[in-house]
Formats: sequence, structure tokens, C-alpha cells
Amino acid sequence: MSDSKESKVSLEQYEKIIHALSPCMDDYLYVYDLVNDVYCISPTAVERFRLPASRFTNVNEHLKELTHPDDWYTLSHDISKIFSDANYSFHNLQYRWTNRMGEAVWISCRGRLVRNENGDPIALVGCINEIGEKQRADNISGLRGEAFLKEDLVKYVNKDNGAFLIRFGIDEFREIVENFGPEYGEKVLKKTSDCISECVGKNQKLYKLDGTDEFMVLDYNRYNVDSAHALYEMVANKVTAFIEESHYEVFFTVSAGAVDVEESEGMNYNELMKLTEFALGRTREVSGTAFYVYKDKDYRDFVRRRKILQVLRKSVDDGFNGFTTLFQPIIDIESGRFSHAETLLRFNTPETGPLSPMEFIPILEESGLIIPVGKWVLSQAIYACTYMQKFLPDFHVSFNLSYVQVLKSNVLSEIIKVMKESGLKMGNLVVELTESGFVESNENFISFCEGLRKYGISIALDDFGTGYSNFHYLFNLTPDVIKIDRSFTLKALKNDYEYNLLKYLAQMAHSINSKFCIEGIETEEELERIKHIGPDYIQGYYFGKPMSLADFEHKFAKVQ
Repeated sequence: MSDSKESKVSLEQYEKIIHALSPCMDDYLYVYDLVNDVYCISPTAVERFRLPASRFTNVNEHLKELTHPDDWYTLSHDISKIFSDANYSFHNLQYRWTNRMGEAVWISCRGRLVRNENGDPIALVGCINEIGEKQRADNISGLRGEAFLKEDLVKYVNKDNGAFLIRFGIDEFREIVENFGPEYGEKVLKKTSDCISECVGKNQKLYKLDGTDEFMVLDYNRYNVDSAHALYEMVANKVTAFIEESHYEVFFTVSAGAVDVEESEGMNYNELMKLTEFALGRTREVSGTAFYVYKDKDYRDFVRRRKILQVLRKSVDDGFNGFTTLFQPIIDIESGRFSHAETLLRFNTPETGPLSPMEFIPILEESGLIIPVGKWVLSQAIYACTYMQKFLPDFHVSFNLSYVQVLKSNVLSEIIKVMKESGLKMGNLVVELTESGFVESNENFISFCEGLRKYGISIALDDFGTGYSNFHYLFNLTPDVIKIDRSFTLKALKNDYEYNLLKYLAQMAHSINSKFCIEGIETEEELERIKHIGPDYIQGYYFGKPMSLADFEHKFAKVQ
């Protein structure tokens, strides 16, 4: 390799060797022709990293694009030493390259510098391996890892030979490790592995998923869903037998999510793994479900919820941009005049369009974002009350409080602080609590409600009849107002039994000195029929849809 021509011949020889060995190894061989500025690397590296080709020129430019910005100075400095340091003979660095997914991957790059007879550098020849690469097999379970799963998917699954992927997980595995120690956790992993191994049959392969307590079965028998479910039942029975044999020293269960690989045609490996992860996750989200088969609609809903959550987070960070509060009048049935207003939360952005509260509020609650959003709603309600009292001195306002705010924040102190700062009377505020949240967390709610009552803040039990309807908690709470959801109202308007039941609920509310509010009245006919039940308040589109504060002022303050 003493001149350009000789260098070219040698480069071609190296390139042939690299291409021949590439399928035989996980590492990547390379040669960097320093004379002609040509770089050759194993074709498998091109599949993995953002390389332009297995052979390319303008090496410095492409390496800079490929290398993580924080690592480029170190690499470029080392390359420059090839030409400036006469004693330089070996390249040995660890840095990051960008893979096809845009992720940074740590590599170890080693190479021997080749010099010509004059001592001039002519080539760097070496090997690159991923130092963060996962193990190909798991020593605890004795199973092959994901690298083999990826290869077998290509090897065994095709258009003529469909397959199911069944992902098994150990429920509450973290608690097992915390309570019994990591060694016992390894024992559970090994035993679960054995249970699954004993159940898999012909044309089924078992793998341990890297870095998890989960296992994957590749079933390429073209079995149907029932067969996949049967495999899960066999495994669950094996696990139960192990627990019984160990005299219930520890108790755990397994769940499984199955994906028909044919339904994921065109997806790459990572996308397919996301579907199996989702399928297994559904078993833990849906009560009473231990085995779940992937459904595209469920996954689309999941992805939509995740996107909505991203937009909600951004909106909260942007000063609650996209959130608005509307106000709906509540009418005193006896006088037929406006009594007070409920504050209602709405959300609308260009990315999502207007969303139903039934969709975005549960996402706020699950993510914890309801805590900052709830504080913002409270401030909006207090502002509206203060403003409306210019026209209606006796005006008071209600707002909905999530059970998450009660459980995970010091919301009582926040309410008292804001009310004192506003100068409003405590009685001008009504806190609405949903029935189901109250029942599930009764001790916390009762303590919270006692705090509200101590300061003279009214309590309304919202959507009564749609949740548990536990009268024991109702009498413990003794709310100032009991509100009936429109779904209950509609049933009462169409069915005599429901109508009489609603009448008895009104009587019961009055027997504990609570006011009774019926929501969802939209026509005069509905109003006349509901009046005979004996409600104290009526709320619904008949008297006014939720509206902005400016519209509310125009319709009610100036008229009254």
C-alpha cells in the first residue's frame, strides 16, 4: 500500500473479507483508507447505524454526522493524531453513534494503524462492537434472549406461515423482590421460566426478554386465539401447582398478552415489541383480565390518550393554554330564579380539537396533572364569583374537585388560602365531589369534608346514583347538596320505577337536611314532570348551556 494504486487493490481485498465475514459475527469490521479517503464497513453496520453505505468517501464529514456531538471532539482529535503523531499505532476509543431510530448507541472502536515503508499512515483496520449491547442469553432462566427472538421472527414467520407472540409477565414481581430479596426473585423467575418451558410444544419457542421479568413465546403453528389462551391457562396452572408445592411461601400470578403477527405486517421489530408490551399492559389495567389479545382499536385509543397527555402537559406548562372555564346556571325551583353557577372545565387546542371532559379529565387524573389544573380552575371560579358579586351580591359558585387532589395534595389549605385572599365569604363557595371517588377513599374524604365544614364551605355530592350509591357513606358525609346526573334523570323520565326511585331519593335527601338538585333538564315538558319529584334546584340546557363569564353576566346579572 505504498501508493494510491496499491492502496486501492488492498482496500478491495479488505472489502471482500469484510463482506464475507459480516454475516458470521455480531461485531462490525472496517478499514479506513487514509490515502484515498474511503471507508469500508460491514454491511450489517449500515442496517444498524445511520451510515450512508458500506463504502463511502468524505469520511470526516459522514463520521461527524454519525457521532454524538458530545463525542465528536474526542474522536476527531484522535483521528488527527494519526497524521501528526509518529508514534501513533493503535486506535482505541469508546463513543456514541446514532442508530437508524435516532438513538445514541455506545460503541468501542479499535483499530491498528497501517504505515507504508516510509512510515506514512495509509490505513486504519479494525473492529467496532456495541458495548451497551444486551446479552444474547439469560443465565438465570437459562433461556435465549431477544437477539435470538429477532432472528427467529425473520427465520420462521412469513406470509405462508403466520405466528402469535405471547408475552408473559409476573404480576407484582417488584413486591416479591422487595419482600423476599433478589435471590428469591431470581428463584421465582427461574421457576416461571420452567413452568412456561414445560408447556411450550412443537413449533413454539421461548425467550427471556432483556432487562425485564417477562418472557416471550413465539408460536408459529398458525394456531388461533383459543390455542394461545390455552397455552396461558396451562402456564397459569403450572405456576399455581408450584405455589401449592411451596406451601404458599409466596403467592404470585402470571398474565399474558398475545399479538397475531399477521396483523402487524410491515412493522419492524421494535414496533412489534411495543404491541406485545401494550397487550400485556392491558391485563394489568383492566380489572379481572389475566389474558388479553391485541386489538388495533384498543391500541389506537391508547396512542390517542398518550398524545392527548403530551398536549395536556404542554398546555399546563404554557400557562394552561387551551383550558377554559364555562359557567352553567343552577335555578331555584321555588322562585324560578337563578341561584348560583357551576364552574365547568373545557379543553380545546389545534392539535386535539375540542375534547369531551369525559375523555381528558380521566387522563388529567391518571397523570396527576389534575392537581395544577384543579388549582387553576379554583382560581377561575373565585375570580368569577368576585366579579359577579358586583352585580349579584349574594352570588356563589361551585367547582368540581377530583379525588386525586384530595389524596395527593394539600387542597384544603389551598382552598382556604385562596378564599381568604379573595375577600369572599366562605359560604360563597360550593365544593362538588363525585360519588365514586368519595366512596373509594372515604376516610380521606370525610376528614377533608370535616375541614370544609369547619370553615363554612358547602359540599355537594355530584353525579349521585352513577357510582356505588352507598348510603352509609352518604349519611357520614351529610352533604349540603345532592346532585343527580342526567343519565339518572333520563331514566326517571322514561320509566316509572326509576321515577319513583328518584322521588324517594329526594325525600331521603331532605330527611338529612340536604338540598336536592336534578341535572339535565332540557325541555319544559321535562321540567314540569321533574317538579313533582320535589327538587330544590334544577340544572340543564333548558335554563342555559355552559357559557363564558361574559355571556353569563349578560344573561343573568343584568337581567336580574
